[in-house]
Amino acid sequence: MIANLVDNMKKKSPKERFLLVIGLLFFLVYLFLGLAVIFWEELPLAMEFKYRIALGVLLIVYSIIRFQRFYNSNK
Repeated sequence: MIANLVDNMKKKSPKERFLLVIGLLFFLVYLFLGLAVIFWEELPLAMEFKYRIALGVLLIVYSIIRFQRFYNSNK
């Protein structure tokens, strides 16, 4: 998978490489944000714990969907 990603990166134009990096960055941002909402105790959100878990799981699922779309577009 990583070898294919590197080969595809070499074949892409600078604009496509930039979009590739941005796609990976936002996948990681949504994943980290979902995990932070669930596990970071001092996060300044005035929510009940069950709603924090629901929001965190929603963000993690969204990041997985973004990654799948990103991976399928780079095949």
